[in-house]
Amino acid sequence: MTTPDPARPARPAVRTAAQLGEDGVIALATSGVRPDLRVPVGPGDDAAVVVAPDGRVVVSSDALVEGRHFRFDLTTPEHVGRRAIAQNAADIAAMGAVCTGFTVTLGCPAGTGEDVIAGIARGITRGAADAGGAIAGGDVVRTEQVLLAVTVLGDLQGRAPVLLSGARPGDVVAVCGTLGHSAAGLAVLLAGLPGFEGLVETHRCPVPPLVAGPQAAVAGATALTDVSDGLLRDARAVARASGIVIELDGARLAPDTDLRACAAALGADADQWVRTGGEDHALLATFPAGAELPAGWRAIGTAAGPGALPVGTVTVDGETGPEVGGWNTFDESGEGR
Repeated sequence: MTTPDPARPARPAVRTAAQLGEDGVIALATSGVRPDLRVPVGPGDDAAVVVAPDGRVVVSSDALVEGRHFRFDLTTPEHVGRRAIAQNAADIAAMGAVCTGFTVTLGCPAGTGEDVIAGIARGITRGAADAGGAIAGGDVVRTEQVLLAVTVLGDLQGRAPVLLSGARPGDVVAVCGTLGHSAAGLAVLLAGLPGFEGLVETHRCPVPPLVAGPQAAVAGATALTDVSDGLLRDARAVARASGIVIELDGARLAPDTDLRACAAALGADADQWVRTGGEDHALLATFPAGAELPAGWRAIGTAAGPGALPVGTVTVDGETGPEVGGWNTFDESGEGR
């Protein structure tokens, strides 16, 4: 039996969600929410009121489920909260809009510790601030595993939304942000490999280039999306919606130094991480030929008419490659991602 050390203060007991009760969980989850002029009525009432200066509201929603999208042995509650906000914010940026408000539903088992709830709440609050939006409200519910369901509202600021379907033959295909870092970070964690902290951090909490979305819209982007499911998979979505073929330049997709070093350490394929990894939430866009790309964007290919290749085809150096690849929510092999 271990004798307590009188010089070390005892750690306070961690209460569970069941001990906190619904009101206590709500109070803990919203403890970091601060007043915001864009949300004149926030958490605490039957519904929130969010200002919509444009007269139109961009809306997106997404969810993270423990065991399917994250594991607490590979990440922290705060990272989970930040990631839930970041991936939703990327969808708003991918329309050329800016974030205004978020609603968050937290589901958790009755035995979930208050430290987990508090960590998630810190992540949500920080994530919303980083995204330039405010927490407007949400819900709490008992579930079998931790779940975060986020709805985000956005403002187009008077611009037309940039859709998947606007790309035209001759357009330049460009990207802003990292590719393959999240997939590499996950591989590092699963292998228990030390080091590569930057890649691991990107997997735990991607930092989408949110300001690049509105900048692309102002610069005349014809199509825009975020790379959540893998570059090739998301490029195919643009190509199908626009009725085009996308031709990518392999040299412009070369893995960076960190990816090459990580792949060498793990015996993995860095090119595959770049092309199919997903979850970095970089932005992918098409711009008219000859247009000046905004700062931070880099050209990686061109759009072409279907011709000999069917609509929706994406090639790299002329090779179509496999039609599979990238994230698929109903693929059983993705458990714990």
